Amino acid sequence: MRAFTFEAHIPRTILGSGTISRIPDEIRRLNVERVLLITESTDRQLALSKTIGDSLGSHCAGVCADAVMHTPLEVTEKALETALQVHADSLVSIGGGSTIGLGKALAVRMNVPHVAVPTTYAGSEATPILGETVNGEKKTRSDPRILPTTIIYDIDLTLSLPLSLTFTSGINAIAHCVEALHSEQINPLIESLALQGISSLYSSLQILKDAPNNMDARGQATTGAWAAGICLGHVGMALHHKLCHTLGGTFGLPHSETHTVMLPYAMAYNAEAASCAMRSISNAIGYDGNAAKAIWELERSLGTVRSLQDLGMKKDDLVKAATLAGQSRYPNPAPLEHGKLLNLLENAFYGRPPI
Repeated sequence: MRAFTFEAHIPRTILGSGTISRIPDEIRRLNVERVLLITESTDRQLALSKTIGDSLGSHCAGVCADAVMHTPLEVTEKALETALQVHADSLVSIGGGSTIGLGKALAVRMNVPHVAVPTTYAGSEATPILGETVNGEKKTRSDPRILPTTIIYDIDLTLSLPLSLTFTSGINAIAHCVEALHSEQINPLIESLALQGISSLYSSLQILKDAPNNMDARGQATTGAWAAGICLGHVGMALHHKLCHTLGGTFGLPHSETHTVMLPYAMAYNAEAASCAMRSISNAIGYDGNAAKAIWELERSLGTVRSLQDLGMKKDDLVKAATLAGQSRYPNPAPLEHGKLLNLLENAFYGRPPI
């Protein structure tokens, strides 16, 4: 028997097709009056925000399109000024992890309801975790008040998601499940969710490669990402997430692409120490072999970016990255050794096979 302590933190969740039409009803249910929409400054997100804003009518207090990767503190402070100026008493964040991260950063500071409308498979919407970049270093904190009040998943919104981002955000979600399986806080419920999330995402991404408008596969990927977010929000993460936060917050590498590149190498680093978890992953996806290699081969078949060099990382910065990743002590199946971390990063830099 494995002992555990578990306390659930799962937002009210609405999932389906066409569900953005239910946002006005959700705002009425929350009994709020002035909604600030949070989004990014892309044409796709601005158009979607206008549609949602129009549906809210007089309840829409304005749009803040300042969201960027890694939630820099200065961006949050500017957005907070906007929210206070329009007297917002609630937030609706529309987009991927960057947008929802900004929504969470504002909601915890303002203590107001937050409705998250994800358009990628990042999973941030299902977690009470906030990652913010302060003075070039990405720091995370967890607080139940950070958790969005409601998640509204509309499968239709993922149809316009570029395939490249479909794949990298999906693999980012797989990473949440992978690290949950070897977490010290694992319990039977999260273990089951993690394996289901990996299986759903692994199979759906393969289908979407050739049939990007397959609604069943889009729905499967979305439910897999939801499961991944719940895993991320309930148990501690390890080396993979620490490496990605270092590479993103300090060196400015893009979020989901960095997770995609790093996942097979972090899995290989922990393969021996977390052998039971790795066998469970291989079984969940029906792969007869090493789990790290399975993910690396999935990425190759999808045509995703697979090296830090291709993301703009400088080879001279690898030593600094390895030092930063090993500085703070955090639970990880395999011991954190500078030489091995540097070797991991060098393999990822060149995109070598992870084993």
